[in-house]
Amino acid sequence: MPDTKDLQQALLGWFDAHARTLPWRAGAEGARDPYRVWVSEVLLQQTQVARGLVYFERFLAAFPTVQALADAPEADVLKAWEGCGYYARARNLHRAAKRVAAQGFPASYDAWRALPGVGPYTAAAVSSLTLNEPRAVMDGNVRRVMARLHAERTPTDAWAQARADELLDHARPGAWNEAVMDLGATVCIPKAPRCGACPVSAHCAAFASGQPAQYPAPKVRAEARAVQAVAVLIGDAQRAYLEVRSGRLLGGLMGLPMQEADGGDVPGALAALLARLGARDPRPLGVVTHGMTHRHLTVHVYAAHAPHALTDTGAAALARLDQKLLALAEPTQGTLFT
Repeated sequence: MPDTKDLQQALLGWFDAHARTLPWRAGAEGARDPYRVWVSEVLLQQTQVARGLVYFERFLAAFPTVQALADAPEADVLKAWEGCGYYARARNLHRAAKRVAAQGFPASYDAWRALPGVGPYTAAAVSSLTLNEPRAVMDGNVRRVMARLHAERTPTDAWAQARADELLDHARPGAWNEAVMDLGATVCIPKAPRCGACPVSAHCAAFASGQPAQYPAPKVRAEARAVQAVAVLIGDAQRAYLEVRSGRLLGGLMGLPMQEADGGDVPGALAALLARLGARDPRPLGVVTHGMTHRHLTVHVYAAHAPHALTDTGAAALARLDQKLLALAEPTQGTLFT
């Protein structure tokens, strides 16, 4: 068991000297702008900080206040979120912003948890950083730091949260949470931890073992399901017939008409999609492969003709998948994209 007080002093001292300069960290400790902190925490889920910085600046330029976000049409919110992935986050953020604009920002962890899409991690981060509430965050970086401090190969979520709660500095909870996350992101990294630069290596059981990279053991992830599908382009890359996507991941976005090929029956799926669209003269454009959370898509793309109204694709909110599909219509592109 690490010496809690010494560890806290060592890590916070390191953080005060080496904290990353990030736009959402402006403001007094424990009293930051809740809107900026909230948006950043939602954006950074499943997104690396380097990319998150670009998305954050773009999103804040479009919606500088929670009222601006609440007043915006959902299509505009999804367009500003374009490229970030996991679009359910954007839809929930928009829904929650409407409530905050009407009722004010939450004043506690529990009140943050009551908002749509706000889970334990986001609520802990925002309440500690803006309200100085002593709540320990838990993400992949924190889990790895806790596992190495205790030399735990297979930390459960409950175990990792309990260790984070034990080590939390109640006097500076926001700074402590950011210190642990910065440590995990810049020093206690997964494959080649920089133990020589670590301020708490003297307290680390994994470091003492001589094999810190062995902790924690890699998570066993379910293999992605292979899916064959067909998409039809009516129009061209700049103006095309688009439909509203459904489902948790891409719901609310626009995209090319698409049909899953049951049992890999691509001709059958194409025929069914053409019939639904009233389209004719299909011409193959190529094949796109695209990885998603639990699926690996292989999409066969065809151009066809049908009397449908076309949409400016540059103005529509499109997932990365549909950007790749549309790229096949560009004359300089090849026929296989990954």
